Amino acid sequence: MNWDHYMEKRRKPLSEKGLREKISQILKEVDVVISWKMGFDPIHATPHFIRDEKEIEESVFNVFCVHNLTTYLPFMKEKVGIVVKGCDSRTLVQFIQEGLITRENLKIIGIPCSGVVDVKKIMEEIGESPVLQAEILDNSSLKIRTLDGEKFFQIDSVLAQKCKTCRYPTPLIYDHLIGEPIKSQIGWDKAYEDVTEFDKKTLEEKLSFWKKEFEKCIRCYACRNACPLCVCQDRCIAESRDPHFVSQKLELPEKFMFHFIHAIHLAGRCVECGECERACPMGIPVKMMKKKINYEMKQLFDYETGINVDDKPPMYTFKVEEEKIKEHEL
Repeated sequence: MNWDHYMEKRRKPLSEKGLREKISQILKEVDVVISWKMGFDPIHATPHFIRDEKEIEESVFNVFCVHNLTTYLPFMKEKVGIVVKGCDSRTLVQFIQEGLITRENLKIIGIPCSGVVDVKKIMEEIGESPVLQAEILDNSSLKIRTLDGEKFFQIDSVLAQKCKTCRYPTPLIYDHLIGEPIKSQIGWDKAYEDVTEFDKKTLEEKLSFWKKEFEKCIRCYACRNACPLCVCQDRCIAESRDPHFVSQKLELPEKFMFHFIHAIHLAGRCVECGECERACPMGIPVKMMKKKINYEMKQLFDYETGINVDDKPPMYTFKVEEEKIKEHEL
């Protein structure tokens, strides 16, 4: 199926009124509801913590609601309501599997998602001119008005890369669903086509690629800070002095070490929400490393992260003999 036709077929307008009514309903049962609201300009949504009925009207959901709101949950002790997209809901499943949150203390509003935009792509086109208005036209295009005039975008042309390979547009876990479920027609092979294509490169070509990318890294840790599964940030190995494994130098070996550690710590845990890549100020495709590990997890253990609450992540188990790993033959 042609991608443009597929996205046009699956993109349906969402009733924000219905979302606000549902938030109002569950706010009576929880201490806070986490949603989105308009940020500092019309193309930047921001997390919205709702504790009072008067704050509900600010809640929105549109193609600019890019944040994975579940990031906050492991650090909250309250009873929480939360709005999630399909990819976000996989984080909830992983949190529950790892005992990082309690299902009983959570009210989940699921929203079938037709994709969110990559705001960086829009900014590249409009430059530094302040955004005055953003309008979604006929659910397939955007009109952005700045001080310099108007620009039109097809939503598919500025869609976040993760959305083009999303296999779970409808949340996998929820108490309430707003809108009609969306069924993805993207198969496993298509979703990991970029990984298999990259694997065709030689070792020298792969090393050259990552050297070029990691040279840009400024060790800001935005990728780690935005990742919902990086829950040990206050005692991260990258900043530990006892033991002292990684220095703060901006040399290439240190950069490689940090990104390798980050990726390996997410083995069998990354839900491919894309927050790491979205947060990176240098445009490094850091999600590709995690995607590669997810691909290997599927090949070795037939496991996909964040799909079934009752599943046991492979790194949480031990078998003397793994069916697809022949250690004695290595």
